[in-house]
Amino acid sequence: MTTAPPRSWIKDARTVRLLSWFSLIWMVLEGALGLVAGGTAGSVSLIGWALSSAVEGLASIIVIWRFTGSRTLSETAEGRAQKAVAVSFWLLAPYIGIQSLIDLATGHRAENSVLGIVLTAASLVIMPVLGVAKQRLGARLNSGATAGEGTQNLLCAATAAAVLIGLAGNALFGAWWLDPVIGLIIAAVAVKEGREAWKGEDCC
Repeated sequence: MTTAPPRSWIKDARTVRLLSWFSLIWMVLEGALGLVAGGTAGSVSLIGWALSSAVEGLASIIVIWRFTGSRTLSETAEGRAQKAVAVSFWLLAPYIGIQSLIDLATGHRAENSVLGIVLTAASLVIMPVLGVAKQRLGARLNSGATAGEGTQNLLCAATAAAVLIGLAGNALFGAWWLDPVIGLIIAAVAVKEGREAWKGEDCC
């Protein structure tokens, strides 16, 4: 007979579900506006960042699925969700890595975009808060899927910072290469985090 979890666990599970819904809504908005901003400015870094929102939104959907209905108390559902989040990390890495290599090879310089700056700045404020909260909740719930989604939120903030650094570095110093170099580092981190999520190490 399975022992019912404490009320605090159930409360944390509900909080995770709400945070993931908020993340999903934000990712849809961020992705749509990011594509508009990137297309208008001709900025491939902004477009790549906007496209990565789709993958990050997928992680939110996985966690919502994990903590809905009877799956909330299912260890099997946690295992499946954890591996699905790991796969979403590996989907995210090529978006960032390939675009960064293209930027370096072509010497592409990120263009200025007011909308892009506002969006990336907003992500720098919102995503770290969500990421840290989900990682803490993931540890309390022993949920690698939740912790993994939190890490993706932090990576979203990091990619937003890379876009901003690329814009500022190019405008002030002509250092166009900063954005793609940082992007390659972030892609490598995404691969590493995906491997750890697959092994179940994100909740530790």
